[in-house]
Amino acid sequence: MLIMRLLLLLAVLGVGGSVILWLLTGNPRFKAWAWKIFRVAVVLLFAFFALFAIERVLVPML
Repeated sequence: MLIMRLLLLLAVLGVGGSVILWLLTGNPRFKAWAWKIFRVAVVLLFAFFALFAIERVLVPML
């Protein structure tokens, strides 16, 4: 759980930093980075929650 929190913190900092840099410079590369970081973070979050759901279903069967 600690690792997930750290990854979430890094994703928030990465997206926030990229958006701030995009607003300051107007360079669309930073907006693209923010979007990529956000998509990866959402996919990892869904995968993490899917593992929790699978655990809740499979553990009672044992």
